[in-house]
Amino acid sequence: MKLEEEIKQSKFISEKQKALINIIYTANWISSVQHKIFKKNGLTAPQYNVLRILRGYSPKALTVSSIQERMLDKMSNASRLVDKLVEKGFAARTINGEDRRQVDVTITNSGLNVLDKIAPDLQQFHDETICVDESEAEIVNKVLDKIRG
Repeated sequence: MKLEEEIKQSKFISEKQKALINIIYTANWISSVQHKIFKKNGLTAPQYNVLRILRGYSPKALTVSSIQERMLDKMSNASRLVDKLVEKGFAARTINGEDRRQVDVTITNSGLNVLDKIAPDLQQFHDETICVDESEAEIVNKVLDKIRG
């Protein structure tokens, strides 16, 4: 559905303004769909992001500050998110061997399992909802990278 129909607005200052509003609206729409998938599995989007980061680095550990650097939402509190994931058994924390002020974090088998459980729903969302082909997705990625400079 066109942006104008979704937000019931037909006039924009410029195509650039419309594009920015469209990006924001679309990002919020994607987040709301993903929220339902994550919630069904006892996670929030930021917790999922931390698990995704840990899986990508597994079996090695990452410090909390390294996790924070890799997060999609830089405003998230990585330390608090790690605490929640440890409580749920999805991550493990150990004192860093080189710097005792640092904490190393790894993903557990339970964390890997919950990611595996979520994967089919996310893949279905990607396949059914993100209705662009690979070459169009490449163009979208290039444009978004250009916008961020």
